[in-house]
Amino acid sequence: MLVKGPGEAKTSQYVKDLMAAVKAKNPAEPEFHQAVQEVAESLDPVMQRRPEYRKAKVLERIIEPERLLMFRVCWQDDQGNFQVNRGFRIEMNSAIGPYKGGLRLHPSVNLGILKFLAFEQVFKNSLTTLPMGGGKGGSDFDPKGKSDNEVMRFCQAFMNELFRHIGPNTDVPAGDIGVGGREIGFLFGQYKKLRNEFTGVLTGKGLNWGGSLIRPEATGYGAVYFAQEMLATRGETLQGKTCLVSGSGNVAQYTIEKLLDLGARPVTMSDSSGYIYDEQGIDRDKLKFAMDLKNVRRGRIKEYADKFKGTVFTPADAKLDFNPLWNHTAHCAFPSATQNEITAKDAMHLVGNGVYVVAEGANMPTTIDGVNVFLDAKILYGPGKAANAGGVATSGLEMSQNSLRLSWTREEVDQRLHGIMKAIHKACFETAKEYGTPGNYVSGANIAGFLKVADAMLDQGLV
Repeated sequence: MLVKGPGEAKTSQYVKDLMAAVKAKNPAEPEFHQAVQEVAESLDPVMQRRPEYRKAKVLERIIEPERLLMFRVCWQDDQGNFQVNRGFRIEMNSAIGPYKGGLRLHPSVNLGILKFLAFEQVFKNSLTTLPMGGGKGGSDFDPKGKSDNEVMRFCQAFMNELFRHIGPNTDVPAGDIGVGGREIGFLFGQYKKLRNEFTGVLTGKGLNWGGSLIRPEATGYGAVYFAQEMLATRGETLQGKTCLVSGSGNVAQYTIEKLLDLGARPVTMSDSSGYIYDEQGIDRDKLKFAMDLKNVRRGRIKEYADKFKGTVFTPADAKLDFNPLWNHTAHCAFPSATQNEITAKDAMHLVGNGVYVVAEGANMPTTIDGVNVFLDAKILYGPGKAANAGGVATSGLEMSQNSLRLSWTREEVDQRLHGIMKAIHKACFETAKEYGTPGNYVSGANIAGFLKVADAMLDQGLV
């Protein structure tokens, strides 16, 4: 399980020993093991060149959360029944700034998934060039099918514990899967009541009470900007490219919107029930329908196929060992749903069907074996911690606006976002070349993100 190009050095004894210790200390957390292994493999040449990192056990310290919070969340549903959920906040690393990362509300949330997300967030936030540490949190609460009042009662109960651990200069949560504008509003309102202060403690806020323009669009826009930069290294653009997009939430919606801006042809969207394939392309009117369907009516993506002739809906089939969404002829893929949605078999289908650009809008959507298929094929592959950093980058811009008590225009924020994504691409591209893996954005992103955090940790001593 190597995240390296063909012919490069095999796993070192340092990485083997590190992974053995990680698995022993963190049993039954496969996603966390996967995230650590990918980074550790990439950092081998850094550890050889900079022995002071190994001596100070910098990577081992990054792997261990600075603080791990787990708490019960008790709330009452509309029928008067008492409900109990589990809440988490992983404060992973604060070497370069306050903890920053989203809150996820989904039945799949557990300690291992949040630790993997928090670990990835450390490097992603470092790459943005903004002063933000890494964190993540959430609950196994499922907002699907719940009334607004039930969601409000849960969010208030969740914040009743979380408020004592966060703050604008300590830990600044944001949204993630299951946490949109509605949930951020309820969380912020309860924080404000409990602390009796109006601060920029959460990002993704409403525009009329401290939010930033472009924040909902930022992750999707950023992934497309990153793909644009990767294509530019080969003298190409997105104009006329057929694109596969998974998911149908914020990331997928705004990935499609920006693809349309740049002349591409997106043809797929999905949710947990299945996916749609629209060979004619998802245009602006169709996207508007999909956004109303998912954001307002909270319906299933099959309704898109019912509405637009020529669209094929394929229901999800758990018996399949591959995802048919990734088995269409295309140029580009934007996985924007969830972790490990692209297996090695899916990656082979993508490469075999002509896809040579993959920009990850989701966090770790490709398995390690799938990543290696992309690297062996030498396609343009942008890993999530680089390609989807636009969301947290714009959260950082929202923090800046809150601190300054200013609101920037849409054009200003988009321009800054575009500049940040260009800088992230440049850092990944040049770092990969410097450490002997040209064109490998995985190693470039991991190394560039690590160096900034590691040097800050060395500067600040053993804390």
